[in-house]
Amino acid sequence: MSQSTPYFRPSTHAQGLANYPHARTITSPDGKGSYIYVSGTSSRRGDGTFVGATTTQDADGKSSLALDIRQQTAAVLSNIDAIIQGASDGKANIANVVDATVFLTNMKGDYTGMNEEWNRIWPDRNTAPARTTVEVRALPRDEIIVEIKCTAYYV
Repeated sequence: MSQSTPYFRPSTHAQGLANYPHARTITSPDGKGSYIYVSGTSSRRGDGTFVGATTTQDADGKSSLALDIRQQTAAVLSNIDAIIQGASDGKANIANVVDATVFLTNMKGDYTGMNEEWNRIWPDRNTAPARTTVEVRALPRDEIIVEIKCTAYYV
């Protein structure tokens, strides 16, 4: 079995909440290419805030959280692109994704918006990765409504 290599984004970017890398790269069995396994990725920024999650207060001082699936999905896909580029030393990017799993906390409310952003990256279904989308009860933080994990391949 081939040895795998962990990839961690620089400390100025969001870090995992537990002990795991942003991605792990392994050489393909034929030795001609590499697979990058990207850990579940959210819209979290390096400062701990989230793209597409805004806290507001009403006149009575009551806080509410406004969540935008399009903004979050675009940020997640951008983060994945940066992870793949970093893990491959610039030899691959999001176009190299071959399989993805999308986790949504509200399938009925957010599926369409997530798909709109997904289709901006992959407008042609012939070049899009295989994908599974599932609704989950919750993600690690209330600010997160979409998380994506994926596998990329490059030669």
